[in-house]
Amino acid sequence: MGPQARRACSFFLLLQVLAEPAENSDFYLGGDYLLGGLFTLHANVKTTGQNQLHVPKCEEYEVKVLGYNLMQAMRFAVEEINNQSGLLPGVRLGYEMVDVCYISNNVQPVLYFLAGDDYFLPILDDYSSYVPRVVAVIGPDNSESTINVANFLSLLLLPQITYSAISDQLRNKERFPAMLRTVPSASHHVEAMVQLMLHFHWNWIIVLISNDDYGRDNSQALSTRLARSDICIAFQEVLPTPEPNQSQTPAERERLASILQKLRQSTAHVVVIFSPELSLHNFFREVQLWKFSDIVWIASESWAIDPVLHKKLRGAGTFLGLTVQAVPIPGFSEFRVRRTKTRPPPPNRTTCNQDCDNCLNTTATYSTILTQSGERVVYSVYTAVYAVAHALHRFLRCNQTGCAKVVVYPWQLLKELWNVSFTLQGQKIFFDQQGDVPMSLEIIQWKWDQSQNPFQSIASYYPMLKHLTVTHSVSWHTPDNTVPVSMCSKSCRPGQRKKPVGMHPCCFECLDCLPGTFLNQTADELDCQPCPSYAWSHRNDTSCFKRRLAFLEWHEVPTIMVALLAALGFLSTLSTLVVFWRHSSTPVVRSAGGPMCFLMLALLLLAFAVVPVYVGPPTVLTCLCRQALFTLCFTVCIACITVRSFQIACIFKMARRLPRAYGYWVRYHGAYVSVLLLTALKLAMVLGNVLATTTNPTHRADPEDPTIMILSCHPNYRKTLLFNASLDLLLSMGGFTFAYMGKELPTNYNEAKFITLSMTFSFTSTVSLCTFMSIYEGVLVTIMDLLVTVLNLLAISLGYFGPKCYLILFFPERNTPSYFNSVIQGYTMRRD
Repeated sequence: MGPQARRACSFFLLLQVLAEPAENSDFYLGGDYLLGGLFTLHANVKTTGQNQLHVPKCEEYEVKVLGYNLMQAMRFAVEEINNQSGLLPGVRLGYEMVDVCYISNNVQPVLYFLAGDDYFLPILDDYSSYVPRVVAVIGPDNSESTINVANFLSLLLLPQITYSAISDQLRNKERFPAMLRTVPSASHHVEAMVQLMLHFHWNWIIVLISNDDYGRDNSQALSTRLARSDICIAFQEVLPTPEPNQSQTPAERERLASILQKLRQSTAHVVVIFSPELSLHNFFREVQLWKFSDIVWIASESWAIDPVLHKKLRGAGTFLGLTVQAVPIPGFSEFRVRRTKTRPPPPNRTTCNQDCDNCLNTTATYSTILTQSGERVVYSVYTAVYAVAHALHRFLRCNQTGCAKVVVYPWQLLKELWNVSFTLQGQKIFFDQQGDVPMSLEIIQWKWDQSQNPFQSIASYYPMLKHLTVTHSVSWHTPDNTVPVSMCSKSCRPGQRKKPVGMHPCCFECLDCLPGTFLNQTADELDCQPCPSYAWSHRNDTSCFKRRLAFLEWHEVPTIMVALLAALGFLSTLSTLVVFWRHSSTPVVRSAGGPMCFLMLALLLLAFAVVPVYVGPPTVLTCLCRQALFTLCFTVCIACITVRSFQIACIFKMARRLPRAYGYWVRYHGAYVSVLLLTALKLAMVLGNVLATTTNPTHRADPEDPTIMILSCHPNYRKTLLFNASLDLLLSMGGFTFAYMGKELPTNYNEAKFITLSMTFSFTSTVSLCTFMSIYEGVLVTIMDLLVTVLNLLAISLGYFGPKCYLILFFPERNTPSYFNSVIQGYTMRRD
């Protein structure tokens, strides 16, 4: 295989493999150790015949300026290392470079690099003692070519350092053990993009990819990452692959028109493009014809700082790109545009230097923009060369005077490469566990003002921290320089839940959270959570507030009025008790019930005294008093009155018509036994009710005002009241009946009108309270319950005992045995 057979696909003879060092050549610095360089410089390849290569003139093609710039960076690094005595004293590096033409020319160069000096690559069982032509390979730039090359180099563990291939496949060290790179992986590039979208609140994007592994792998990585974010892809399209000569075919034009039509109709205004710049020239030419100016284009690292595209796309929208950080390399800009020394060419051959000089004018026009852009990717190539030099320094055990002269086997150098750690232009360089140099990334904006940096940094992403920091504002191509909106649906207002529309989670309707519910966005944005039972919320609330507790309070007017009535009842009952105690042996007291009167008065005093249990928040004790004590006291009093009414009404008839029955009644204290039995029955009812329904305080929402929480003793308050009042109603009706039967009794014993009034009031008030409670709820029911209870107690205290006190105090002459006997004799004579 001769030199002519080893030519790369483009006309750049400067990249041709040289079999021998050329004196005074800037492109092969002969020495002890040789580096292989793989770059992409040109893609316009034309073939004439089966294996014949057409080499166009310099003016017939468009130079890939970035590729040429990176190639010069490798030359610069090699010369700089060779010219300094500290790193590799006595050792010179050489290089051979090949244009891989994107992906079409990578097998032939890598086989040449693996071959020996005789241009043959032997097939061996063990390559540990095999010495290939080069000690390391720098490049290529794109992931597909890098993977192809790495499949060969990994077999011999020949170190390969790529400067811009970011595919995550290259992190698989079982498959690519000799693969290293001086840029972060695709996952970090994608993470930086996603954080940029989140920063500007873009959740509705379009993805355009090239029809190759680079486009497919990166779009898949982006889709996987977006699955964990609130960002959706409106649609994804594959850009057509252009012809090698960049001429646009009708099929490509039709395909581009279809993509741009979808782009115009979409509501998404952010477009992410994963593609080499080869597929973008025709696309952006159509973009300018369609006059897209409101789009935000997010460029992947493959074309983020391409000066050719930058020169053509003025006014096509806002361009944001992702690239490695800018690290100045002193002296490189001058080195890139220097001309080589001329010398006579060999017969029938054009030298690399001559061809390079012929095209130098073409690339020199981009020198300013390359310099102003910060030579970003250049530093990655520069770092790769220095990493190999430091590995050689370690392996050759170099000192200030020289290095050991030994054979360097690829696997030995690879081992040293993994352990290098040095500082280069102020940056700490080392390879992490995946073989990547954790360089910071930058988000840049394209500027067209030549007085400024054409690729101005606006944000920085730190792979070690996985964090994006925005450092400068963006000049948007929008009215009033406002941030473009790219959302399928506008963000919901606080307190609104999302109702999905269609298949994308970013497309939704906003619905208000109803009262009593709230939206916790950290938990779920699709459903409003109900408030706890003790809390409430208004419409569109994002949190609940505690309901106002409603219970009977002392400062309220109804409470004060009822308390005054209870105080009146307590004082009047106490006065009655004193009067009856002082006149306990008089006929009026005995006719009213005798000792039974003191039981009734004591219970009335107790009931009036514990009226405050209705005021304030209910507790277990107060609920027990309300359910048991009040109703028990009231029932005993009514039972005493009913039994006394029966005794007075029937005594005159029973003594005469049923003397034996009357004897039993008197002998066995029928009145007290009857009261005791009725009290026991009432006590059983109260205990059963307490056991059936809890005495613990409960709360329920006010149906008229849900912001209020009504505190009560138990939820079945109405049923409990009806159950407890059933016996009272029966006793009231019985007392009323017996009192009415005794309307013809002597005046001193005729209490029909007073008992009738008391029992009628008790009956009607209880029925009215039950009716009221079936209609109303809340504190009003509590105050009505207390009011009815106090009035019933007052009816007994004043209605039953009041007339008797009046008789005792103001008509003492009627409170004598002789007067009572005369009245009874007169009643008997009238009956006879």
